Amino acid sequence: MDKIVPLISSGTEGPLGLKHLPRLWLKTLLSAHGRLLSGYKDVQPGFDFMCLEGIGIDPEAARDYLFREKPSYLRFEAWVKAQPGADLSPETIARVNKAITQRQKTDESRRKVLEESGLPDDGNITDGVMINNLDDWRAFYLSLQE
Repeated sequence: MDKIVPLISSGTEGPLGLKHLPRLWLKTLLSAHGRLLSGYKDVQPGFDFMCLEGIGIDPEAARDYLFREKPSYLRFEAWVKAQPGADLSPETIARVNKAITQRQKTDESRRKVLEESGLPDDGNITDGVMINNLDDWRAFYLSLQE
C-alpha cells in the first residue's frame, strides 16, 4: 500500500479556526492506517504539541483517540471541543495560531530543507510553516518519481 505525504499545511485551519489541527489529524490518521510516509511523525513535540497543549489537550489522549476511532476531521474537532479543560476561546486560539505562524525552524533544519529544495539560504524564507511546506512538496514530488 502506498505511503502518503501529508499535504495539509500547518497554516491550514478548520472550522475551529485553529492552525495545524487539520494537519495533525491527517498525519495521525495516516499513521494509524500505516500509510504515513517514512520520515513524518504523528503527535510529537513541535507544532503538534504547540497546537494541542496550547488549548489544554493532552497530546497522548488525542493520539489515542485518533488511533482508536479514526474519526472524520469534523468528528475530531467535536472531540476536541468536548475535552474537559480545553480552552477554545478566541484569545487562546489567536495565541496558538500566532505561535505556530511565528515558529522558526532550527538553522540546521532550515538550511537542509532549503538546500534540498534548491533554494538559497538568504534569509527570505525563515518561518517553520513555509519550511514544512517546502519539505512536503519536495517529498510529494519525489514520491511520484518512484
